Amino acid sequence: MFIRQHFRYVDGHRKAYWALVESFRTEKGPKQRVVTWLGALDEAGRLGVLQAAKVQAGISHSPNDSRQLALFDYEDQHAEPLWVRVNAKAVRVENSKHFGGPWLALQLIEKLKLDEFFYKNQVVGRELVPWSLTSMTLVIARLLEPSSELYISEQWYPKTALPELLGVPPERVDDNRLYRALDELLPLKNQLEKHLKDRLGELFELDYDLLLYDVTSTFFEGQCELNPLAKRGYSRDQRSDCKQVCIALIVNRSGMPLGYEVFAGNTVDVTTVQQIVGKIESTYGKSNRIWVMDRGMTSEDNLEFLRQENRRYIIGTNKSLLKKFEQELLKQDWHAIREGIEVKLCKMPEQDEQSSPGDNQELFILCRSNARKQKDQKIVHKSADKIAARLEKMTQRCEKQNRDQLRVAREIGHLMGQNTKAAHLFEVNVAPKDDDKLKAYAKINWHKTKPATDWHDLSDGCYLLRTNVTHWSDEDLWKAYIQLTEAEDAFRIQKSDLSIRPVWHQREDRVLAHILVCFLSFVLWRTLGQQCKRAGLGDEPRRILSELSEIRLVDVVLPTDMGKEIRTRCITRPSEHQKILLDRLGLRLPARIKSTEM
Repeated sequence: MFIRQHFRYVDGHRKAYWALVESFRTEKGPKQRVVTWLGALDEAGRLGVLQAAKVQAGISHSPNDSRQLALFDYEDQHAEPLWVRVNAKAVRVENSKHFGGPWLALQLIEKLKLDEFFYKNQVVGRELVPWSLTSMTLVIARLLEPSSELYISEQWYPKTALPELLGVPPERVDDNRLYRALDELLPLKNQLEKHLKDRLGELFELDYDLLLYDVTSTFFEGQCELNPLAKRGYSRDQRSDCKQVCIALIVNRSGMPLGYEVFAGNTVDVTTVQQIVGKIESTYGKSNRIWVMDRGMTSEDNLEFLRQENRRYIIGTNKSLLKKFEQELLKQDWHAIREGIEVKLCKMPEQDEQSSPGDNQELFILCRSNARKQKDQKIVHKSADKIAARLEKMTQRCEKQNRDQLRVAREIGHLMGQNTKAAHLFEVNVAPKDDDKLKAYAKINWHKTKPATDWHDLSDGCYLLRTNVTHWSDEDLWKAYIQLTEAEDAFRIQKSDLSIRPVWHQREDRVLAHILVCFLSFVLWRTLGQQCKRAGLGDEPRRILSELSEIRLVDVVLPTDMGKEIRTRCITRPSEHQKILLDRLGLRLPARIKSTEM
């Protein structure tokens, strides 16, 4: 008779239960049966059952009785030890697996209660592996080692401790099951966004009164002929040769995501605003939040839409409007808010002088950056050098050859159109050649000039924001707008660390599911970042993941003098630095995973 451990999933958590089991003989050979279920026994309970069974077996007062071979097969650090001789020279380590990274990822999943969410919301059928566990596998793999589903199943998963941590052997994780898990996960997108928004708010006391909105793109490998979202458009990845989709992301001021939407690859940024705002408001209500967007979202239709129902916004606007503020730029009453950055508030010049910011009017924030000015000037000088070199070649060619005036004029127009920032520095004239009686052939006269005003020099490094938030200072408005870098940083992380690009899937639903998995892994990334900040470790999730990934799960094999081998599964001892990280993050490694004797 012996105790056997069984595992069940209760509310998304793997829990151990114990049963009293006995062996008996049948015509077909020995079999085992459960005498009674003991439930979730603690250490004292297991030892009590052991003593009771010894009494029943009649061996408690007869230590040398042969019946003591009826052992209890269970793991207990405090049970009576069995002493054997071990050949120390033959001790070896086998089956080394990555433990620290997968274990940390599972801690993040449990902190966000994603395991409970998957367990409650994903259909449980007769499949050998619950979809909840397969979904978690996809998210963890994307966080730790982004790769294809085939690579995950064949290469990555067997080399990690996830088979032990999740209780799913490697042979039950294949690429087909992972693909099917994507299909099971996608319908939960909206529910997941709501769950994470609420959970993150609870954990980190986040607010969503200021939302940052930006759009990026990610490209495909392949033609994606059956995917209506795959289109060619403006590529932020400099891959205009590839089809793509556009992704609109909403984050709060600390960079925590609220939600996202996927658009066709040829979608223009400005056309996404009303849909995104409407989605957020339909899901979370029309609270008194402020929308922060860059100038790519600016249009009069969008501004009018935002003004409806008193929506508030801080938005970048086209630099061409700066011309209307020339007199304001000439004034020296700038407010320095940090080194190299100056701002000032003003109204549009045509607005009524008697009106006040409270009269439902926009305020404009003039911003001047020394770093941006230097960058603008470098761009202008580079373009000017390009124009001058090209004009010189065209002039020499016209002198040596007879070239049509109209064609030459078009080439010059095209050249200036490609270098608009420096075009104002040149005066170019296409005239007939002096010896051309028909006046059909071109001669180019050009020289570098200086505009009548210093407007271009004056506006270098300047940019313009507009807002209907009238009770904030110019500094607070600028700081709110500059937080758009959090959204840009989110895209950078998903593209570099989480490898959202390129997309290898072809079907529309699989592409959408792939983006959802990337979004979930990004939430884990941000959650770890927030924990690091609280612990005084900075915001460096990749460094933490890299450090803890060195912790491994290994099998220690001990050859005995009895001709058998004792195999025990151990977690490698963390280094002093790793111990400090774990302690600061409030994490504690388990003592061991499983121990077996062979």
